[in-house]
Amino acid sequence: MSNLNVVAIIEAKPDGVEAVRTALSTLVVATRAEEGCVSYDLSESLASPGTFVVVEVWRSEADLAEHAESAHMKAAFAAVGELLASAPAIHPLNPVDVSG
Repeated sequence: MSNLNVVAIIEAKPDGVEAVRTALSTLVVATRAEEGCVSYDLSESLASPGTFVVVEVWRSEADLAEHAESAHMKAAFAAVGELLASAPAIHPLNPVDVSG
């Protein structure tokens, strides 16, 4: 079975950017310690400051589901919920076959 790739887009309200950045940075550290996490990288858009993009690779869908229910995930989003411009957009990805 191949890994599961995910992209998450999280947009902070202008007055919440620093708090969201801090909460997401803390989340990255805890998430990288999860057994099923292959990689978990946080970036901020240069084109749209305050928009954070997480590029994730999970061993399986079950590992991603456990992550979504983890205490550190729930704590991070409880801390910044009111500071987000919209709900996070989570995109599990299906690779496109371009071989032929």
